[in-house]
Amino acid sequence: MELMKNVQAWTAGLEIEHEALSQLRNIAGLPILAGPVAVMPDVHFGKGATVGSVIPTIGAIIPAAVGVDIGCGMIALRTELRATDLPDSLGPLRSCIEASIPVGFSVHDKELNPTHEGPHGRVLRQRMDALYARFEALSILAVLGKLDVRRIWKQLGTLGGGNHFIELCLDESQDVWVMLHSGSRFIGKTIGEAAIAMARESAHRNGVALPDKDLAWLAEGTVEFEQYVQALRWAQDYAALNRDLMMFRVMNVLRSAFGRDIGSTKDAINCHHNYASIEEHLGRQVWLTRKGAVSARAGELGIIPGSMGAKSFIVRGKGNAASYCSCSHGAGRRMSRGAAKKFFDIDALVAQTAGVECRKDAGVLDEIPGAYKDIEVVMAAQADLVSIEHTLKQVLCVKG
Repeated sequence: MELMKNVQAWTAGLEIEHEALSQLRNIAGLPILAGPVAVMPDVHFGKGATVGSVIPTIGAIIPAAVGVDIGCGMIALRTELRATDLPDSLGPLRSCIEASIPVGFSVHDKELNPTHEGPHGRVLRQRMDALYARFEALSILAVLGKLDVRRIWKQLGTLGGGNHFIELCLDESQDVWVMLHSGSRFIGKTIGEAAIAMARESAHRNGVALPDKDLAWLAEGTVEFEQYVQALRWAQDYAALNRDLMMFRVMNVLRSAFGRDIGSTKDAINCHHNYASIEEHLGRQVWLTRKGAVSARAGELGIIPGSMGAKSFIVRGKGNAASYCSCSHGAGRRMSRGAAKKFFDIDALVAQTAGVECRKDAGVLDEIPGAYKDIEVVMAAQADLVSIEHTLKQVLCVKG
């Protein structure tokens, strides 16, 4: 449906807060748009631009719309384990995963060398080496200032905090899945913040009037644009590799815990939901920014997680052209982190995460399921964007 001028929305049955509507109105009026902004059902107010929005632009990218967790996304894999294989207590297994994957601000003591952790590790090591070589050639490094380069590589294979997670889930057939959510860590944030600053400076220098300074863009043909695009693509690849490395390590933890092979990582679904790429839409090449949205081309598999304690979904795209072949990236927040901490208490967190082996303390109270939209309503609102392949319910969740 048309939410407002130049905005198409898939939000039936869902409320959109005033701040998000105002933000969408500002985006929809930008002169660089190639067509309407597509709004996903998990839409909510975001830093820089509205989360759950898909923005087609001509000859320009809005760095703040991509955001500072460049390439943030999901990876999911069905294992050969069954629900009956799992022990009665998943606490020890959660501890083993947490010992293998640093969470929050923690990093590896030294950079990973997956070559020594199994056959697939050699492939991951080759990707790491290629990423190192490309990093040295990034022209944006000249404006980033002094970097702790060792920290960048020690963060590969780490989760981070906030809404990032590692989960074990059961599907409708009682098969065990591994699913995790993470992005490009500190280096993605550094690149994103530098590009946002460059865009604001460009707008000021060129006298561009903006309804919101965060909506400043970098234009094709400028040095700053080329610096950003090169770094953007690198950071997106860093984020994808970060997820692959964590999946590899979690699968090794499970193999050790169960004493047998439990499947290969080669069939994992790995998708970004904060990124920009050149795509064919509206009969032309456009820069498409998905800010909290997943690619859902016809036949393409994607991942839509619920909240900690709710269902998640493996979906198949329907290739809906009006949404620029996109779908939601999750349930979407209905309450800010600060509001959630004031409204809910630990007893509510314990109740809402019953049956899930996870942290149940004040440090994750802002991630309580009640702070998120109803994932069932979100999925119903985008029935013409994706079909559901698998319904997952988590039994173990690791958070930073």
